[in-house]
Amino acid sequence: MTPPLIAVLDYGIGNLSSAQKALVRSGADARLTRDPGLARDAAGVVLPGVGAFGACMDALRAAQLEDVVYESVASQRPFMGICVGMQMLFTSSVESPGAAGLDVIHGTVELIEGNVRRPQMQWNELHVENEDPLFVGLPKTPWVYFVHSYSAVPTDSSVVVATCEYGKNLTAVVRQKNVVATQFHPEKSAKDGLALLANFVASCSGASRE
Repeated sequence: MTPPLIAVLDYGIGNLSSAQKALVRSGADARLTRDPGLARDAAGVVLPGVGAFGACMDALRAAQLEDVVYESVASQRPFMGICVGMQMLFTSSVESPGAAGLDVIHGTVELIEGNVRRPQMQWNELHVENEDPLFVGLPKTPWVYFVHSYSAVPTDSSVVVATCEYGKNLTAVVRQKNVVATQFHPEKSAKDGLALLANFVASCSGASRE
């Protein structure tokens, strides 16, 4: 079986190759790219992100990849955001006032509250609130690796698939139709993280190309 082509959007922020390499290990023909043509040909698209919300949004726009995100989402092909890549899918973030997010998922990204260390930089347990193909074959409460100081608060809470407890319940995974996103780093989450990525790759194998 031919591995599905997955475009990992390369906008020059952070170590984006770690997500690409993990997707390859999970069975994909994953390629770092800023080529809109390759992204259009791909069976799935991934938006990773590391760093500050505003800087990532600026870099995405400077790389002329914002429209690629919108086109990929509208095509109904599997689309995945990772860490700040998840936050970028929201309307805005208090981390970067005035910086517009992609607004694919309505809501804001808020500072983690409570008497906890920021960032949350640790392994934590996921509480899966709604069944999702991303978690097929995974333990009931997977352990995954987080590095973040801000947490997404969607306007429509029904998009929340999984949470984690860190001072309060934080959004860990969201799903809106073909768009899924994780606040944690699956590429750094050992066996469970790779299994989750393999499920995303499987969803791309079943996706028709435009």
